[in-house]
Amino acid sequence: MNQTHDEQIYIPQEGESQLTFRAVAAGCLLGGIVTSMNLYLGLKIGWSIGGSLMAAILGFGLFALIKPKKPYSVLEANITQTAGSGAGSMASAAGLLAPIPAMGMLGEEIPTWGLFAWSLAIAYLGVMLAVPLRRQYVVIEKLRFPTGTATANTIVAMFASAGESLRKAKVLSYFSVGAFLYIVSSYFIPQLESPPFHKWFDISALGVMALWGFKLAVSPMLFGAGLLIGPRVGASLIGGAIAGWALLGPSIQSIGWAPHENPMVIFDQESKLWGVRGWILWVGVAIMVADGLVSLALSWKTFMTAFRGTRDAMSHGDLKETSQESTSIPNSWWMGGFALASIATTIVASLVFHIPPLLTVVAIFLSTILANVAVRSIGETDINPVGGMGKVTQAIFGSVSSSMATNLMSAGITGAGASQAGDMMQDLKTGHLLGASPKAQFKAQLIGILSGVFFAVPVYLVFDQAYDIGAANSPLTAPAAQAWKAVAEVMSKGFAALPPMAGWGMLAGFLLGGLFPAIKRFYPKLAPYTPSGLALGIAFIVPAKYSIIMFLGSLAYMIWQRWRPSSFEALVFAVSCGLIAGEGLAGITNAILTLIGVPSLF
Repeated sequence: MNQTHDEQIYIPQEGESQLTFRAVAAGCLLGGIVTSMNLYLGLKIGWSIGGSLMAAILGFGLFALIKPKKPYSVLEANITQTAGSGAGSMASAAGLLAPIPAMGMLGEEIPTWGLFAWSLAIAYLGVMLAVPLRRQYVVIEKLRFPTGTATANTIVAMFASAGESLRKAKVLSYFSVGAFLYIVSSYFIPQLESPPFHKWFDISALGVMALWGFKLAVSPMLFGAGLLIGPRVGASLIGGAIAGWALLGPSIQSIGWAPHENPMVIFDQESKLWGVRGWILWVGVAIMVADGLVSLALSWKTFMTAFRGTRDAMSHGDLKETSQESTSIPNSWWMGGFALASIATTIVASLVFHIPPLLTVVAIFLSTILANVAVRSIGETDINPVGGMGKVTQAIFGSVSSSMATNLMSAGITGAGASQAGDMMQDLKTGHLLGASPKAQFKAQLIGILSGVFFAVPVYLVFDQAYDIGAANSPLTAPAAQAWKAVAEVMSKGFAALPPMAGWGMLAGFLLGGLFPAIKRFYPKLAPYTPSGLALGIAFIVPAKYSIIMFLGSLAYMIWQRWRPSSFEALVFAVSCGLIAGEGLAGITNAILTLIGVPSLF
């Protein structure tokens, strides 16, 4: 391969291995672990993480341990991370964190074949949408795509310093095994996961705090997530928990707006009473929606530039980048793939969710526009505004259809397009920096997505059967799905669907949520100190114990960074991902133990 770029950080060797069976297989396997982990994490707190870096590090560690006769190459590592990120993103792209569980909360039964068909159809839409944008955003404008750039540099560094890379892989594995064993042990001894201090010490104040969710939840996954999100988001979570569960919640219960004696109840069908959680979640949803929509509105320049980029990309495709056009993705591939994925999505949407074909076509059209904006947003900030994209679609479809299924699943199409387009573009950025073949990456991504579906859907079904996703007493509260469901209910039923006086709470939440992106936009010096609207809103939806443990993780982030900065830079990602992956896999194990009726010891 003779191509060179001014950004390129690695020059491939003549005849260097790239799209090999072992690289793709490793990526699919590691991506399956990531998507299973993301399902558990996303259904618990509403977030998921990318699989690129994790697949790259573990793939390198795997082959370093195996020591094959033919050495594992840099370009193979790139294929492993591409397939791994494609598979790992399926928890989000297939709608299994938001629209699908929201449908379940509404009592809609989705057949297993329908979940597989839907996941496969919409996941490929986003990949096809990313291809024609590559030349404009990666080659011409050279947008940074921080995760893609970090992954490329990590791969090069691993091969330059094999000992350090193996150390990271081992640390990740050790923490993963430790988290796995702890959470599986907590199945048999539940006190390990939530120590009942209020009972042990018989202190009434602790009992009251526990009733309102302020208790210690020992969760390696959430502590690891706190290590990833950092102090600003961690502080936003604990601030939201205090505002929602310690201040607002008791106030509205004492006034009588949420009279159920158990504050964790959303709505009790028998007594027809709202719990505090059912009231304040509307405030949290409003904060999240406003944060997403105002951020989009303030990014109007991004919209305009994205549209110009689309025009240029559609005119020139992915060609003219190198002297070897055989490495580029032919226009016929993505155009044909987009047409097939669109047809499949339209058919599945009609058969499974009874969405009129015309409305599905409109949703796909919106997806092409909003996925473009999402790609540029990721390129500039590393943030994919999937939630905001989904809310835009929900608002548009709420004006033309009263069907909640149409509202949710049309937004799912937009969310999938944004999710997969952004994921694919990060991978293409990595490949661009490494001098890899876009065509090889495209094939690896398609295979990774296919394998990811066959990991994600069965794991989701196991979780749903074992834990009743989204239920008031479920460990998987699905906060993102709660938000999507709430918007769909308002769009279909109007404000009559709200608890008493919750409309005013939503208005206050909307104003507050819109204030944060405005401050960051017009007063950039205050941006590091401005709360995260997404995190603040989620803290109103999930029990306070989840916010507490994530805040402790972000506190550990600050202490570790200041105390041992070199160790922090080298190992923080490995430690956090190990904790998240270990509990994610343990969650699957515990769900299976629940389904087959294995009793706990206490």
